[in-house]
Amino acid sequence: MRIVAENDVMRARAIAGTYVVTLAWDFQPDQEGKREGLMGFAIERTEFNGEEIVERYWMRSIKRFRDKDRGLPPGTPVSTADHPIQSFQWADYTAEKDRHYRYRVVPLYGSVKNLLLDDASAVALDITTEIEFLLKPDADNDKARHDIYFNRGVIGSQAFARRFKNANPQNASPKSEEMVWLSRGLYEALMAFIGLASDERFALRAALYEFHYQPVANAFAKAVEAGASVKIVYDGESAYKHDNELTIANAGLGQMGAVKARTVSEGIRHNKFIVLLEEEQPIAVWTGSTNISEGGIFGHSNVGHIVWDKTVAEAYLHYWERLEENLTPTKLRAPNRAASPLPAGRPEAKSVTPVFSARDEKDSSATLQWYADRMAEAKEIVCFTVAFNIDEVFQQVLNRDNDVLRYVVKDDDLGDGEKITRDRDVLFAAGGYLGNGALVNFLEERGNPLNRNDYIHDKFMLVDPLSDDPLVITGSANFSQPSQRTNDENMLVIRGDTRVADIYFGEFMRIFDHHYARYLVKKLTETGNHDPEAGYLKIKPVDWVSSHFNPQSYKSKRRRYFVGT
Repeated sequence: MRIVAENDVMRARAIAGTYVVTLAWDFQPDQEGKREGLMGFAIERTEFNGEEIVERYWMRSIKRFRDKDRGLPPGTPVSTADHPIQSFQWADYTAEKDRHYRYRVVPLYGSVKNLLLDDASAVALDITTEIEFLLKPDADNDKARHDIYFNRGVIGSQAFARRFKNANPQNASPKSEEMVWLSRGLYEALMAFIGLASDERFALRAALYEFHYQPVANAFAKAVEAGASVKIVYDGESAYKHDNELTIANAGLGQMGAVKARTVSEGIRHNKFIVLLEEEQPIAVWTGSTNISEGGIFGHSNVGHIVWDKTVAEAYLHYWERLEENLTPTKLRAPNRAASPLPAGRPEAKSVTPVFSARDEKDSSATLQWYADRMAEAKEIVCFTVAFNIDEVFQQVLNRDNDVLRYVVKDDDLGDGEKITRDRDVLFAAGGYLGNGALVNFLEERGNPLNRNDYIHDKFMLVDPLSDDPLVITGSANFSQPSQRTNDENMLVIRGDTRVADIYFGEFMRIFDHHYARYLVKKLTETGNHDPEAGYLKIKPVDWVSSHFNPQSYKSKRRRYFVGT
């Protein structure tokens, strides 16, 4: 959900997902004088239950003035009314689903220890976060309903360090406090989706790469015991074979006749989808980037995406049937292209288009080029997640000199041959965490013990997500040549669904901003230019305001694009 509000002095926009509300604001064009002496902005949040106020308080942040509130332990959240936001955009990561909030953005003036709230200029936004159709199946919506679940994806964070003292979460119960926090609803939704197969009326058809998280395997077994028909095609060829088959044996799924190994050796069997059927008719599909593993669910960043649409679910069911035949990529390409053809240009308006792999011939980059062409159509914003390598077709688009803000977050740093930052409007971040002493006002963070690629495992791209006609591309494929030529993969191309785009955009910016700050610390440290005290707020307004109004700065474009001017 997205809304705008304005008064004579300010204008603002709020973009709400399920667990993130992104806020952007600006002064009206004739209010340039309000920049003078501007110390930042305070943000007040009020939660309502009907007309009743549940709670009201100033939002908190970690960045603070160095010489104010001395003695606070590192990592302590402080009120934005005392330590304001020195930016024209911010996000609330503590929001809950299906809640009515009012955010008030208030300019602050004065001095560090005598801040003055300019309440007369404040702008207020009322917004409701998104619901989950998994929990409210009778709720009204458009033809294709979507539920989208991102895990926290940030074991290395101030919140985890503060709340759990950097404990090692490996092998903890999924119901433990730290795992519930890390899951952020992803595990619970996955289990609930499988649990919908509650009797003989239902069936589940799954294609899984990593399938070695025992509680999930046990949930499939429970569905069988309840009378549901369950068939799982799993990776029986890669290094995950042993762990997959041990998990299957422990759940008794083999004895139930519920599993079949996919043993094709070319490429990797990389799907992570589950089709739900009722009375033999496909009604929904769970897909996304989340492997059925401890690390996939609770570790690096991942998404689970449910589409409540019979046509989409049927396409996935037929794809599953091809996989069950254990066909090689050579035999899959033609039927996959026929079942999920790509349009000549953008998909039709208000559409959901599945894309199944293997699909491209071994010397073809047709699908990747189609994705890159969509990226090149952006007018203002691109958001791009990369788990491994950035293919050349995307590098060509990212290296163009234009005014499109292109955000790229990658699990690790740019490798040899990856060049994407020729244009100052390309913003790149690699995954990371703050080590001991990285910033004096911040706690030391820990690494991720649950994964080999530690930070980013999402595979999605957003093209103009804040427009009225956004494009979301999401699924299991790593935007790589093998993901289109030889791997088992699936993607969804969703055009024109602002609700889906709002959820993905908020989560992307949460992930990007988290890693961008840590990446800058890392790069400055490597070049000997890092100042451990750089994490404090600026004392002089000119030191932070100017860049937000410099036409050559990405911050100026972000201010304008995010608020919608």
